[in-house]
Amino acid sequence: MSVLELGSLAGPLVVFGGPYSNLAATQAMKKVAQEMKLSPQQVICTGDIVAYCAEPEETIKLVQDWGIHVVMGNCEESVAYNKDDCGCGFEEGSACDLLSDNWYRYASSHISKHSKEWMKQLPERIHFTFNNKSFCVIHGGVSEKNRFIFHSTDTNLKRDEIHHSGSDVVIAGHCGIPFGQQVDNNYWLNAGVIGMPANDGTQNGWYLILQAHGDTIQACWKILKYDYIQAFEAMQSAGLSHHYADALKSGIWPSMEVLPTAERQNKGHAIMEKILVIH
Repeated sequence: MSVLELGSLAGPLVVFGGPYSNLAATQAMKKVAQEMKLSPQQVICTGDIVAYCAEPEETIKLVQDWGIHVVMGNCEESVAYNKDDCGCGFEEGSACDLLSDNWYRYASSHISKHSKEWMKQLPERIHFTFNNKSFCVIHGGVSEKNRFIFHSTDTNLKRDEIHHSGSDVVIAGHCGIPFGQQVDNNYWLNAGVIGMPANDGTQNGWYLILQAHGDTIQACWKILKYDYIQAFEAMQSAGLSHHYADALKSGIWPSMEVLPTAERQNKGHAIMEKILVIH
C-alpha cells in the first residue's frame, strides 16, 4: 500500500474525483481553484482521471501540468498495468460491465506510455492533518480500491473502514454521488465527481471545499458547472457508445445496478449544495 504523507496543510482545500476523461469539466475545475487562488498543493483528486469520456490523454496531461495531488483509482491501476477491464467492481455480465468495455478499450488505446508510467507511481492513500484533524484520502474503500460506499451503506462498514484508515476523517470517491456522514466521533466524506452527473437529473459535477472555522472544519459541497456540450460532442466525434454521452445531457446514469435501493429512489432528484461541520 503506497501512502503519500503531506503533513499539516493550510486551507482552504479543494477535493474532487472522477474527471473521467472529461476535459471540459477538468478545465472548469482548474479554473475554480485558480479563482480561489489555491496552489496545486491545496487541491486533491480522489482518482479515476480516465473513464467514460473522450479525452483521456488530454485530461491526464492537464492534471499532470496542474501539479495537484492524485490518488490512484481503479481506472488508473487498470490502464497503467494493461489489465483486461477497468476494475470498477461491476458484476460480470451486468449492464455496467458491458458498457464499460467500450470506453475502457478506447481509453486504453488513447493513453501514452508516459502517462501510464505516471499513473503507476500514484499513491493509493493520501494522509494529511488539517485544523488538528487527521485525514485519509482514498478512492473507493480503505481496504479495497473499487469498493462502492454510499450514504446508505451500512454504518458499521464505514466504522470499520475509518478504523482501518487510522484517521479522524476519510474522504473517498468512486461511487459518483457526493455525501457526508458523521460516524461516532469520526466522519466519512465523498467529494463527488466532476466528469459525470450524480444521477440527479442535472448536468452538474461536484467538488468539496474544506475550510477551518475556529476549532471546527466546514466541509462544503459545491456544484461544478461546465460546458457539458463540449464533452458530449467530443464523445460523439470519438465514436463512443451514446449511453454515457447521453448521461451528460440527461443527468441520469445508463444503469443503476451498483446503487443501493435508497440511492436508486433518489434518481432524478437534484442534489443541493450543503455544509457539514466537523467538530
